[in-house]
Amino acid sequence: MTIPHGRLGGTLAVAVAACLFGTLGPVSRGAYDAGMTPLTFALWRASLGTLGLLAIIGALTVRGRTRFHWKALDRRTIAALGAAVAAGIVLNLAIFTAFGQMSIALALLGFYTYPALVAIGAVATGEERLTRGRVIALVLALLGMAVVVLGGSGAGSGPGLTPAGLGLVLLAAAMQAVYVLLGRRGFPAVPTEEATLVVLVGTAAGYLTLVLATGSIEGALVPFRSPAALPLLLWGGLAGASIPTLLFLLGIRAIGPTRAAIIALIEPLAGTVLAAILLAELLGPLQVAGGALVLAAAALLQRGGEAAEPHEATSGTA
Repeated sequence: MTIPHGRLGGTLAVAVAACLFGTLGPVSRGAYDAGMTPLTFALWRASLGTLGLLAIIGALTVRGRTRFHWKALDRRTIAALGAAVAAGIVLNLAIFTAFGQMSIALALLGFYTYPALVAIGAVATGEERLTRGRVIALVLALLGMAVVVLGGSGAGSGPGLTPAGLGLVLLAAAMQAVYVLLGRRGFPAVPTEEATLVVLVGTAAGYLTLVLATGSIEGALVPFRSPAALPLLLWGGLAGASIPTLLFLLGIRAIGPTRAAIIALIEPLAGTVLAAILLAELLGPLQVAGGALVLAAAALLQRGGEAAEPHEATSGTA
């Protein structure tokens, strides 16, 4: 699979990934209603996502894709992949736990403080310049998200903001920022498909270890006793893990971490709309106005900024 062509292709990849990620709040709630926990849901999602990505890689290999030689990796790249796995484990467990403790809209607001962290990290590492246009776009995006979420936080039936929930979503935001920055520069020699596979396999192994350590095996077997949970888990693993994770990393490498983080603000819009439809967390006029600000920020960001630098090995094509 090649990197999306140019800025438009990278933007579309991140936008589609964000819409798919936005379904995970309602999907996780449905899984919890079926008797699962955030940990067991995360385990199933990562495991099924791994199987889906293996199928994608297998199909590409049949079509003549060059196999990647893992033995050629240096210690720095291996360490970066390990850091991405660790960030993914903490990120998903924190945000899925938050989805069970507070309204999806409020959880997404806290989580989407991560673009600011990405921008700060990218500037601190010399990855990108924080231009005036990007500062304005970031402010508009964060303001829009605040209006989207806070403008209707009391309209639904979900629980409100709690200190524990806020701590979880901020932790998830920090881990997402780490993952975005690593995805751009941490392991450029690893093709996107293989890098995504490492993250999914690593997170699945981490969650399995936690399930065994905490004696949560019974919870992990819920789908076998409650078949109604299986469609939710399949969606979470394929449409909510393997496909969007791959697209998101492709987008990061094509357009850079700061721009990708801003475009990904579509995710809370999608999540808020789904929460309104499925969970009675209703949208109001202020939320519509906030959504307009977010889209305006995304459009502003595309008008300028540095082009993403090419990465010769990221496409994985023959």
